[in-house]
Amino acid sequence: MFTDGGLPERDGRILEKVLAGPLGDIAEKILQGERLTREEGIRLAESPDLMAIGFMADYARRCRAGDIVYFINNAHINHTNICKNLCRFCAFGRKADAPGAFVLALDEIAAKVDEFKHYQPTEVHIVGGLNPALPFSYYEEMLRIVRRALPDAHIQAFDAVEIDFLGEISGLGVEGVLGRLREVGLGSLPGGGAEIINPAVRREICPQKISGERWLEVHRIAHQMGLYTNATMLYGHLECPADRVDHLLRLRSLQDETGGFLAFIPLPFHSENTSFSHLPRSSGFDDLKTVALARLLLDNFLYIKSFWIMLTPNLAQISLNFGANDLDGTVREEKIAHDAGAATPQYQPSESFLRMIREVGRIPVERDTVYNVIRRYS
Repeated sequence: MFTDGGLPERDGRILEKVLAGPLGDIAEKILQGERLTREEGIRLAESPDLMAIGFMADYARRCRAGDIVYFINNAHINHTNICKNLCRFCAFGRKADAPGAFVLALDEIAAKVDEFKHYQPTEVHIVGGLNPALPFSYYEEMLRIVRRALPDAHIQAFDAVEIDFLGEISGLGVEGVLGRLREVGLGSLPGGGAEIINPAVRREICPQKISGERWLEVHRIAHQMGLYTNATMLYGHLECPADRVDHLLRLRSLQDETGGFLAFIPLPFHSENTSFSHLPRSSGFDDLKTVALARLLLDNFLYIKSFWIMLTPNLAQISLNFGANDLDGTVREEKIAHDAGAATPQYQPSESFLRMIREVGRIPVERDTVYNVIRRYS
C-alpha cells in the first residue's frame, strides 16, 4: 500500500507524540502500511485530535502519492436544472414550471462550447437534473457537439444517477446507455449522486434518488466496461461519523474489486435554499478531518481531491497538508453548489493553482482527466 516516502527528520518529535497518544496504535498501523478497520475509522472520525489525524494523513499521502499536486484546465456545463427527484438537500433542482427552471437548447450548448475554444480545456464536465422532457437523443447530440468543437478534450459527463435515469427513458439499460454515449464521446463518469450510502439517511435527504447500492452497481458496470469514474461523499447534514466511515469502506471495497475509481472527492453540504437551511455549514475542522479520514481509509485511492468551489480556495490549500493531492480545476461555470450558497468564484486561473501548490512546498502538475501529465512545473 505504501511506497518508500520516508519521514522528514523534523517530524520526528511530532511522530513520538502521536505514537504516545490515544491514536498511537492507529499511527503504528499507518507507519507499517496496514489497512485500517471500521472500528479504527470510527475512532478517527470521532476523535478531536485533528493534528494527529492530519499528521497521519500527510504521511500516508507522502508515501502513496509523493509531493505532486494536480490541477486541470476544465469547463463545466449544467444543461438543465429541471429534475424529477427534487432531493431535499438540493438547491439546484426545479419543477418544469418553477421560476428559474431552465434547459439549454442544443444550439445554446454549441454556442457555450464555442466559447470554450478560447481556453482549450482538457476536460468538459457535464451534469444536470433528471428532466423527463428530454429524449436520449438530446444527450447523444450534446456529446457530439462537444466532440466536434473540442476533439482533444476529455468528456466527463452524467453521474450514476443520470446514467440510471437515461437507461430507463431510453430502454437501453445502463450498459446500453454507456455503450451508446461512449460511441459519441463519453470518456468517464463524475462521482456525484453518492451522497451518503446509508439507506436511512438517504430516505431523509433524497428519498426519490436511486439507492446507494444502485449507485455502486452503476459504477461497477462502468468499470467493467473499461470506463473510469470518480467517487464522492456529501457530508455535514444528517449523517453520523459511522455513516461516513461505512460510506468510505463501501468505496474501498468496490475499488478492491474493480480498480476503476480515479479520485475521491469529499463534498461539504451547503444548506442555503434547501429543506435543511437550518443546519450550520460544516466547520473547517470537520472539513480537514474528513479529507484526512478519506486518505487514511481509502488506501487504494491514489488521488484525494479538494474541490475548492465547495471548500474555498484557502481551505483547499490547507487540506494539502491533510492528505489531499488534487485541487480540481479552473471550472469556469458551476451552478449546483452556487445555488446552495457557495460564495466562491466561478473560475480560477492556472496561475492561482501554481501559487497555492508552491506555497505549501509541493510540485504543481497540470493533468488530464485520467491523470496523464500535461505539464510538470518546477
